[in-house]
Amino acid sequence: MPRFESDSDARRLGEALAALRREAGLSQAEAGERVGMTSQGWGLYESGKRPGLFRPDVQRRLTTALGASPEALALKLGAPPAPAPEAATGMENSGRAFSGPPGGLRRLQLSNDDLAPWAASGVVLEYEPGRWPRRGQGCVIEMADGEVRVRLYEHADAEALVVRGLRGGEERIGRAETRQVSAVVARLDV
Repeated sequence: MPRFESDSDARRLGEALAALRREAGLSQAEAGERVGMTSQGWGLYESGKRPGLFRPDVQRRLTTALGASPEALALKLGAPPAPAPEAATGMENSGRAFSGPPGGLRRLQLSNDDLAPWAASGVVLEYEPGRWPRRGQGCVIEMADGEVRVRLYEHADAEALVVRGLRGGEERIGRAETRQVSAVVARLDV
C-alpha cells in the first residue's frame, strides 16, 4: 500500500475498511471482538484517527478478521464511490448488507439431523445468497464441485472457513473449495 500523508488519506483508508466490514455483515463490535478490541477501537481505525492502519501487519490482522485480505482493502480504496440511487425501491441498511426487498431468498429443506438441535430433518432453511453469516449463524455453503453443505458459521481467515456441523464437530473448508457462502435468515418448521 502507498504511504499516506494526509488526514483525508487516513479517512479514505478507514472508509475502505468500513466498506469491507459492511460487506462481511459485521458490526464494529463484532469485528473488534474478532481481533480483541472494543467497537470504539475498531471505529477509530474506520474514522482514520488511528494511524496504525497504515502498517501492513495491522492491515492483515484487521482484514483477516473480516474474511478478506490487505489486497481487498487496497482494491476497495481504489474503487470509485458507488453512485447514489435514483429512487429508493425498498428496504436498505448498509450496516447489515440489506439491499432491496427480500426477493432473492432461497429455500432448502434439511434431510438429516446433522445440525440438531439447531435444525432437524424436515426444517426448511431460508437463506440469502451473497449475505455473509455472523458467528453462530447458519450458513449454506455451495461448494465448487456442486455439493451444498449446511453448517453453523464460526469464523474465517484468508485460507479457510471454520464451521460447525456434523453433530457439533469443527470443520475447516478451504476458500478455494467454495463457490458461495450464504447466511441463513430463517428456519421454517413444516
